[in-house]
Amino acid sequence: MRAGTLALIGAFAAVLGLSGCGDAPPPKAPPGPEFRAAAVEIREVDLAYSAEAVIEAVRQSTVSAQLSGRIVELRFDVGDYVKQGEVIVRIDERAAGQALAASQAQVREADAAARNARLQLERSRQLLVQKFISQAALDKAEADSRQAQARLSGMLAGAGQAATERSFATIVAPYSGVVSARHVELGELAVPGKPLMTGFDPSTLRAVANVPQAQIAALQASGRARIEVPSTGRWYDVRQLTVVPSADPRTHTTQVRLELPEDARGIYPGVFARAHFAVGRAPRLLAPRAAVFQRSELTAVYVIGNDGARRPQLRQVRLGTAGDEQSIEVLAGLKPGERVALEPMKAGMAAVPAGAGMGAGR
Repeated sequence: MRAGTLALIGAFAAVLGLSGCGDAPPPKAPPGPEFRAAAVEIREVDLAYSAEAVIEAVRQSTVSAQLSGRIVELRFDVGDYVKQGEVIVRIDERAAGQALAASQAQVREADAAARNARLQLERSRQLLVQKFISQAALDKAEADSRQAQARLSGMLAGAGQAATERSFATIVAPYSGVVSARHVELGELAVPGKPLMTGFDPSTLRAVANVPQAQIAALQASGRARIEVPSTGRWYDVRQLTVVPSADPRTHTTQVRLELPEDARGIYPGVFARAHFAVGRAPRLLAPRAAVFQRSELTAVYVIGNDGARRPQLRQVRLGTAGDEQSIEVLAGLKPGERVALEPMKAGMAAVPAGAGMGAGR
């Protein structure tokens, strides 16, 4: 019985050996994961000269106090949007109100004196006709009337000045905009000239760049430019390009102002930007910006095979300066027609072989 068992085991081993030496097809690899991808292509784009810029507001102002008094109301704070004519700060106006009341009382007194002087002049004229007074008395009555009228005019001007000073206690927004700074607190003493609030109009923003003088002629000939704001990832078409007719003798640069569209939102004065001035057009190899990532000194993309079965391959690339908000120029590392992953993080996780971490731990 033992010999029969050994013979059965030997026959089974022979069958396994024959099956291993056959031409059976290898098992199919599981299909690779799917990624959003885009092709690298050659496209005609604007050749641009780029320069660093900063955002500033065309209309930005600081409102200050024009009379002394305690601040009794602050209606807005930093970041609030204020409409033109809205009250933003109120100053205690009791002293200004009392000065206005005194001026108005003096106006009433002067008006009464002027009316009396006019009546006296009329009586003097009638008495002169009747030969009861001399011409000198009439002249004095006319002078008194003119003096009373002049005093009334002076008092009216003083009352108007007092009313104007009282209106300074209520500070209103000179135009619609956003509060960018508040310089006072409730209860502080305001004095003439003390800054209260600073604001700017977000619909009148522009970028300011300093450009070498050698590039000015090309910029003026083209007249086209775009503004890139890296903090928001957005690009804006420039409405108007203005070259300031003066140069810095130390840096040999000229300031260029680029007006942004009114719908530019999410940016404010002081934000860093890049100005891309169009100086021509030429074909360039472009890759999607979403596919490019940086790790320390490495700039790379993940290339996906056309069959979709292979894992994404990490490919180092060298970038140029041409492109737009969607694409960027590739100088080396890619060929036209290759497809790159638009989700580098997801592609990077799929590029790591399954079980690699387990093997490293053994």
